[in-house]
Amino acid sequence: MKLIKKHFFRGTIELKTGLHIGGAKSSLDIGGLDSPVIKTAKGVPYIPGSSLKGKIRSLLAMQEGAKEIGEESDKLLRLFGCSDSGKEQKTRLIFRDALLDIDKFEEKFKNSELLATKYTEEKFENTIDRLSGKTKGGLRSIERVPAGAVFNFEIVLDEYDSDNIEENKKIMQEAFQLLENDYIGGSGTRGYGHVGIVIDKEEELKIG
Repeated sequence: MKLIKKHFFRGTIELKTGLHIGGAKSSLDIGGLDSPVIKTAKGVPYIPGSSLKGKIRSLLAMQEGAKEIGEESDKLLRLFGCSDSGKEQKTRLIFRDALLDIDKFEEKFKNSELLATKYTEEKFENTIDRLSGKTKGGLRSIERVPAGAVFNFEIVLDEYDSDNIEENKKIMQEAFQLLENDYIGGSGTRGYGHVGIVIDKEEELKIG
């Protein structure tokens, strides 16, 4: 099996609702948020490639009715890879971290008084006791990247000489549609993580 091409999908992920992908709470968060979002070393929120890959694979598997990786169709196993004995496949996908478009963010949220930090908002939530109808446990502060923020992403699809590349591209298009109709990150059933996806460029690179 010979690698013959790399296909690049580049585009944007725009938040339709606030996004929360959890990160570690640092000792610097004095009196800060109970549940912070993941950020780079410079304090800028991003969407990990692992989160994108995991969510997209999960949605495609759900569409097939597969509960475990070993139950996925051969076409998904070929696309995402598999290490199970007898089903070994090389992954054909590379998901880069999706980075916040800082220029667009600062233009859109310039002088906003609704942000809790430079790049995030704070949302308060509580838990309701179903029997008494009263709140319990007190308010929790959830950090979110606000609706309207834009992230730049890149996904790389490897093509081997034995591949049906058009089938693989079709699966990726289906995956983007599934993600737009679902959510990414935490608390999606409570309205978080609704996104819009735009593919700006599709490029290919011949190998050898």
